[in-house]
Amino acid sequence: MTRARKWLVGLGAVLGLLLLLALIGLGLLPRDEELARRLADQLSTATGVPVTVGAVQWRVWPSPRVVIENVVTEQPKPITLRKITLRPNLQALWQRRLQLNGVLLEGAVVPHLSVLALGRSARSGPPTLPLQLDAQPLLRFEFSDVTWESRLGMAVVYEGEVAFDAHWRPRTARLVRPGVTPPAALSATRQGQDDRWAVRTTLGGGTANGELRLQTQPSGGLRLSGTLQPQGIDTAAALAAFNRKPVVAGKAAGTTTVSAEGDSPASLARSLHTASSLRISRARLLGFDLEKAVRSTGTEHAGTTPLDTLTLQLDTQNTAQGMVITFSNVKASSGALTATGKARLLNQQIEGEFTVDLVEGLVGVPLKISGPLKAVKVSVPRGAIAGAAVGTAVLPGIGTAIGARIGATLGKIFGAGPDPAPNAKKPPPTPPPSPRQR
Repeated sequence: MTRARKWLVGLGAVLGLLLLLALIGLGLLPRDEELARRLADQLSTATGVPVTVGAVQWRVWPSPRVVIENVVTEQPKPITLRKITLRPNLQALWQRRLQLNGVLLEGAVVPHLSVLALGRSARSGPPTLPLQLDAQPLLRFEFSDVTWESRLGMAVVYEGEVAFDAHWRPRTARLVRPGVTPPAALSATRQGQDDRWAVRTTLGGGTANGELRLQTQPSGGLRLSGTLQPQGIDTAAALAAFNRKPVVAGKAAGTTTVSAEGDSPASLARSLHTASSLRISRARLLGFDLEKAVRSTGTEHAGTTPLDTLTLQLDTQNTAQGMVITFSNVKASSGALTATGKARLLNQQIEGEFTVDLVEGLVGVPLKISGPLKAVKVSVPRGAIAGAAVGTAVLPGIGTAIGARIGATLGKIFGAGPDPAPNAKKPPPTPPPSPRQR
């Protein structure tokens, strides 16, 4: 897919209306039904999927505008745009230039998987117009009641606005989750004419402020980078703001770096990566009693786990299969236990491995979690618990690392590991040390 086509798909109905506005500017004004048919044909050609348009109306008085209603893609989960209002710049049209003073989108449903399918079988690039596209083709874009559906069908509603400088550079931008308490919103302000934006975020009763930068690579591609400073964010409230079930409660603070590369805004979004080093104070592990899980060898784990300290590295990476969330360098402690480990989350499926130390003599107990978040499975080898306890008795006070090794070794002796094959060759005996080594 060419860069021009990617821009067309990314901007959706806005660029699909270029032909319509050209016809208006030239005075070729067919009936509304004909306008709707022509627009549907242009959008179908540009996106590669059939598109229907319910109605198109143009008005000159009291101000020039074009109103498009009920744009729907013919897909298993259709993209629907309820109402789009465009306000063309008449002075630019008289000069045979195309510029929109504003675009207002009211009501939309945008499934993620349906967006990914756009453009795969597009039959041509953007339409050829008798008008010159202005260097600042759009001044302002506003949207409300826009529902984004994730790959798994989770719906989140947004509203916001973007004011543009030339060459599609946002001057100011605002994104809001309406009706959420505490408020969840993001705003960005361009720093002069540089491709730098000051970012202000409110989420979960805290903030995450910083700066984003956009660079043009020698190859012509784009690179986004930046740093944010999360402070005082209630993790449970932050996840609930996006209709996600919280796993950990507490106040998060730390540093987040942002990076992405691509040749268009859409490809930047598809490659977006964040890396956060976080400290969570007054933390509680929700719906999971870690000590109970260890002592019951995974058969019971309902409850909560209070934690004195919790630090971790949290990475997110957008991929074609969805957002991959990786938890690494996880270190948790409380009066009852300490735990270290890592986990990976994709499409609400989690896989993780942890090592748990309890104060009553269990050192280096391996714990595995897997399955869907709604029904996580926990496994703790019985032999590993026996091995870990004996390991602590043999080497008191050595610590988690050595205790874990001894626990794993003795766990095999107690039946945690597989039996050797009947015909397997025994390893050669270790030769005795030489007198010099002694």
